[in-house]
Amino acid sequence: MDMSRPDRDSLESIRKLSNGTPRPIVLFVDHDDPQFMEAAIEAGVSSYNLLGSSLPDVKPIVQAAVAIFRRYRKVADDLAAAEHKLNERVIIQRAKAHLMQKQGLSEPVAHRWLRRTAMNRGKRMADIASELLAKAGET
Repeated sequence: MDMSRPDRDSLESIRKLSNGTPRPIVLFVDHDDPQFMEAAIEAGVSSYNLLGSSLPDVKPIVQAAVAIFRRYRKVADDLAAAEHKLNERVIIQRAKAHLMQKQGLSEPVAHRWLRRTAMNRGKRMADIASELLAKAGET
């Protein structure tokens, strides 16, 4: 993307594009503006480049932007997966606490009940825990 006169409206277009379908975006500008650079990166720009008197070799700039973007996406995906696993653990812990309180089970017995029920139904423990909490009105 070449922006000889970058403005906030252009960044909003970049933000919408990045939020809808994230992709590497390389931005070329003709004057330095540190605040705009920060806003551009926040909007989803992968590489912010200041044009000099001659046109730069674009290929390595784009390759670097794609590599940085892929690394960022991997970190973001790993974080989302970790958050999902953590949320599942919380649901399982809440279901065990429910079983312990309502049925007087110990923690190991409640855990085994969830695990056995999940295996018998061919489901994951988190799914069984969610169903249990939903039936109990604790979701």
